[in-house]
Amino acid sequence: MRALILEDEINLREILKMLVGEFGYEISEAGSLKEAFSQIDERIYDLILVDLRLPDGFGMEVVRKVKKEQLETEMIIITAFATTETIKEAFELGVYDYIEKPFNVDELKLILRNVTEKIRLKGKTEEDFPLIVGKSKVIERLKEQIKKIAPYDVNVLILGESGTGKELAARAIHKLSPRRNKPFVAINCAALPMELLESELFGYKKGAFTGALSNKMGLIEKADGGTLFLDEIGDMPLQLQAKLLRFLEEKTFIPLGSTQEKRVDVRVLAATNKDLKREIEDGRFREDLYYRLATITLCTPPLRERREDIPILVEYFADIFSKKYKKRVRKISPRFIKYLSSLPLEGNVRELKNLVEREVILLDDDGVLGAGFSFESFSIQDVEIPPEGVNLKKILEETEKNYLLKALKLAEGKKTKAAELLGLTFREFRYRLGKYTPQRGDKED
Repeated sequence: MRALILEDEINLREILKMLVGEFGYEISEAGSLKEAFSQIDERIYDLILVDLRLPDGFGMEVVRKVKKEQLETEMIIITAFATTETIKEAFELGVYDYIEKPFNVDELKLILRNVTEKIRLKGKTEEDFPLIVGKSKVIERLKEQIKKIAPYDVNVLILGESGTGKELAARAIHKLSPRRNKPFVAINCAALPMELLESELFGYKKGAFTGALSNKMGLIEKADGGTLFLDEIGDMPLQLQAKLLRFLEEKTFIPLGSTQEKRVDVRVLAATNKDLKREIEDGRFREDLYYRLATITLCTPPLRERREDIPILVEYFADIFSKKYKKRVRKISPRFIKYLSSLPLEGNVRELKNLVEREVILLDDDGVLGAGFSFESFSIQDVEIPPEGVNLKKILEETEKNYLLKALKLAEGKKTKAAELLGLTFREFRYRLGKYTPQRGDKED
């Protein structure tokens, strides 16, 4: 990656070179507009830091030229002389961010970290770990493991807490494997009752059971030549585990209601957040199936073990949701990042994603993501307990009710969407809401 630092103060330029150099850039420097234009004409830069007040002109001339000729170049303005009009024009042209002099080193490092990850993500192809975002040691280790595993046609068991990206790891294995041009078929084994799960996996013949009005191809057959991903495998009923084991051993199966055996070529990846060895001890999971699935075991790390990835993930999700909801995220509040980094985030990346999505939806016109986050500055000093005490149960109930109703309003009455905004499942949301409002029917939306 290449970076250009346009700054006429030599001492400050040296400091900027050290800070930018920490992120692995090949650095060029310029102290005037003339030098900057000369460098820009000779090569393309991934990142340019621009001082606005220069000996021979105004730094916005560089911004205008670069954003006209090299649209993909990211730019950061560093100045003590920015007017509201100048900053407005800069962001309309597509400048990544600006910081005022004298700048805070930690704040500039955060901006540099985020813009660098954005540049790296832009340079990746779809085959380079689709959607696995982060540069922490544990994520880099996971990527290296996936690279080694992917080419070999063996079953893989992916272990990890809810929300850690087990399906993303499975999709990455598929994308990097020789089966990449064949189907990737996924099913959640916890989402369906046994009879329905069996028919979804193996398919059925017309008349196999009441309601089977025509033949149906199962997911195993649909995945022929490709990859079958069995999510939440730890929740598969024991009776069905036996049938799955036979398929893994023989690569053959018989659809429900049929007598004809079918053979397919499928790679099986499975995932669970359960301790399968404990499940085996308790008689809820077959030991022979476990060893069939776990030819290789992969673990997706929880977010608490990769907190340095939080700023990168926030930037990534903010970009996705700003496009989805047509919002302009001008800047991400450093205090918001700090607050998120302090949370337990037991829901892992899924919980973080929901928090960012909510903030994008609630974004004010100033475009600063997380500036008004309700718990950003909350601390023990903010809690007041009068001498007569408080009814904590009532306070918690009122708080819960207000959040549920507010989320439902933001989601325009769609319970599935409201549940996502609060980091809940649909059933959790429906149960909690039912304590305060009458429910009519079980429709998700």
